[in-house]
Parts: sequence; structure tokens; C-alpha cells
Amino acid sequence: MAMAGLYRRILPSPPAIDFASSEGKKLFTEAIHNGTMEGFFKLISYFQTQSEPAYCGLASLSMVLNALAIDPGRKWKGPWRWFDENMLDCCEPLEKVKDKGIPFGKVVCLAHCAGANVEAFRTNQSTIDDFRKYVMACSSSDDCHVISSYNRGTFYQTGTGHFSPIGGYHAEGDMALILDVARFKYPPHWVPLGLLWEAMDTVDESTGLRRGFMLVSRRQRAPALLYTLSCKHESWITTAKYLMDDVPTLLSSDDMKDVENVLSAVFTSLPSDFAEFIKWVAEIRRKEDGDQGLSEEEKGRLSSKEDVLKQVQETGLYKHVTDILSSEKFVCQVKQTSGDRDSLSNIAASVCCQGAGILTGKSGLSDRFCCRETCVRCYRAINGEKPVTVVSGTVVNGNGEQGVDMLVPVSQTGPSCCISGSCGMHPASNDILTALLLALPSQTWSGIKDEKVLEAISGLVSTDALPPLLQEEILHLRGQLLMLKRCKDNKVEDDLGAPLI
Repeated sequence: MAMAGLYRRILPSPPAIDFASSEGKKLFTEAIHNGTMEGFFKLISYFQTQSEPAYCGLASLSMVLNALAIDPGRKWKGPWRWFDENMLDCCEPLEKVKDKGIPFGKVVCLAHCAGANVEAFRTNQSTIDDFRKYVMACSSSDDCHVISSYNRGTFYQTGTGHFSPIGGYHAEGDMALILDVARFKYPPHWVPLGLLWEAMDTVDESTGLRRGFMLVSRRQRAPALLYTLSCKHESWITTAKYLMDDVPTLLSSDDMKDVENVLSAVFTSLPSDFAEFIKWVAEIRRKEDGDQGLSEEEKGRLSSKEDVLKQVQETGLYKHVTDILSSEKFVCQVKQTSGDRDSLSNIAASVCCQGAGILTGKSGLSDRFCCRETCVRCYRAINGEKPVTVVSGTVVNGNGEQGVDMLVPVSQTGPSCCISGSCGMHPASNDILTALLLALPSQTWSGIKDEKVLEAISGLVSTDALPPLLQEEILHLRGQLLMLKRCKDNKVEDDLGAPLI
């Protein structure tokens, strides 16, 4: 009986040259001697096969992110933080990618959200000479990598649109090495760079736009130490529209007589579920992992989070926000929008369930876990180290239970540590709203008609005088906000080079 299915494809050669063939090995050896295979070794160490037929974009990106040693900031499986295709879901639902694939602009969006530096070019925004220059530069270094979006048909291969990283360059033959992530179909292969340009210079029928390439590199530090924007909850579209479209219109009113009027106008119409849009980044681990105490790495990250929190609370804007939110007019509204979610016990229940979902490989399914109990422990400072607040929870689902610890950044209000989780100010609504206001683009406030009020609010929201750590945090949030706005307006495909600050 015949066996159903396909086992690999024969690589059309020419134009491609199989990497493992004698000619392919010769090109590889010569390229090594010429110094244009430096990027290959990091990439090959993390080479992966796409896990779904339409996951080529996700596989290419996760491979490059791991090769660049970018920390995803959340766990993949067990105690390990690692990029996997299924974690790249912030710009396009995985079910949609599985069914339709993913367009070029959305892969660029994913790379930004994952914390990488990205420069992206469609072929009508670049030239073959520029492309060759970038391929040579990244092939001669291990701190940047090129992902190409191209049409397989140009190489007489089966299929149409495809993504794969470029693993090296042979200068004399002007050949690029494609590390094809569809390894079940074709092996890695060399192709003429000019022909690869032709394959990229084709139109993606799903968008009507040309394909291209992106340069992915690592940032100086993790982009989101304490705060991040989330588009996993359906509220993000409403909140992004309000902040980017509605707020500037509200502020053009003649009623903006002082800073309090301005901030009150923003807060009065704030969507009730805004808290689902901006999150503070929690550090989670299995409870058994915590038996050995905090690692130096965990201490360092927690300390950086606390520094950001302290710097937010030292801004002039924070004082105004806190005064307004504590006023009688807004106390009820804040309670409605954030409820009791600012309390550590409720934060613990939510985050521990999310953490259990992540630790069991079911990220995004926290509603399937029930938090049975939580406990807030505050450890006193020892040997000059900072005190540490840990929230422990036990969550259960149909398959058993999981103990989860969450390390909480706190801003110390006194010299000693207390009990019951009250040993400082963890990130709450006033901190989060202050960060969100700072992250709004400067033109948000330009419609304020009173020049003195405009000058006052501009001084409060300016990022120029912020400490470097907080400034980078806010500019990253602003970049996220602008990228999400483009997603909402379906413009992420249009202008890949638009500034994100």
C-alpha cells in the first residue's frame, strides 16, 4: 500500500547549491577564509525546523532571537527562558498564522515586541547594492542577522512566499547561504545573491506589497524592565485609540485651564479596562526553584525594576497624578477601573495563574487555572542587600497543582521591612498611569490652547530630563504604543521605517 504524504523535495540545482554538496562545502570553506561566515556559527547553533507548514516567519525570528541571546523575559518550559514560535503571538494570532502565514510587516512588529533592534526594507525601499552591503556586514559579524522574505518560485522550488535567515556570503561567487527553516522540505543552500534579490522583489498577494529583508540585532539592554504594553486582551484596540486619537481631541477644548484640568480630562474618559493594556513585568518561577534563594541574575533584574519604580515616583508628573487619583472625584473611578487589582493578594492570584500557564507551556490560558491560596512574604535585608518581597501561590487545574513564586519590585517607604506585604509600594495605578502619560508622543499635548498650561504640561511629560534608565523604559513604551497604533490602523505593512519614538 502506498504511504500518504511527502518526504522532502529534491532541491532544484541550479540555481541553488546544496550546502552539504562538495561544491557547497567548497563555497563554505572559501567564505570562512574570507571572513564572511562569522554570523553562521551562532545561527547554526540555534537552527530550527518550523513546527507548522506556515510558521516560517516565526521560526526564522525565534532562531535569530536565540542566536542573539535576547532574553524573552518569560519562561518557555520548566525553568528555561527561551524563544519558541508559540511565544511570538503579540502581533498576529497564532491560529491565523497557522492558517494563512504571516506578512513581512507583522514579522517586523514581532521582532520589535520581542525586544530586538530591527531595520526593515522592502525591495522598493532599497537597492541590490545596499542589500549586498548588509548581507556582507552581518555575515562578517555575529551581532546582527538578516532575515529574507522571498518567493520560492524564483528558485524553481515548490511553494510561494517564504522566510529564512541568511547564514553567510561568498564574495567571489556573490552567493548567499539560505538556512531554510523548512528543513523537512529543502536543506540549507547557496543561491546567487542577485537571484535572491529577484525573489524578494516580488509582490505578496495577501498585502499587495513587495517582500524584502530585515536586519535584526540586540539592544544594549532588555527593553522592558518594569512596564510593557499588552495586546493580548481585546481592550488594547479601544485603549490605543483613546490614547492616540481621542486624547488630543479632548485636550483641544477651551476648558484646559491648568495641569489638573488636563490630567482630569484624560482620566475621566479613560477606558475602564485600561489596566489590561499596560502591565508591569513580573518575575515568576516555580516554587521549588525558589528554595535555593535568589540568583545574582534575579537580584540584578529585581533591583533594576525597583530603580525604575523609584524614578517614576520621583517625577513631578507622579505627584500630580497621585493627587488627582486620591481626590474624591476620582477615588470611585480608580476603584472601578483597577478594582482591588492594586492589592498584592489580587495581583498575586492573577500573576500566579499566568505564571502557572507559562511554566506548563500553556501561555495565555491562565483562565484555566484556579488560584487556591496566596501568601506574601517579605524577607529582611541581610548583609547589606535589599529586602525582598515574594508572593507565593498554589494554582490548580484538572491536571494537578503548581506552586509559583512572584518576585515583587517595591519602593521602600521606610528603613525597615514590614509584614503582610506592606513593606513598600509595588507598581500600582498611579505609577502605571504616570508611565503611560510619559510614553504618549509629544504631539499628544500640542492642541492645548493656553500657552502657559501647554508649557507646564510639556515640562512634566518631557523625557529629556529623565534618568537614563527611566528614559529608555519610557521610550520603549512609546515605541510599543506607536507600533500597536499602526497595527490597529492596519498600517504596520505600509511604512516599516517610520520612527518608533
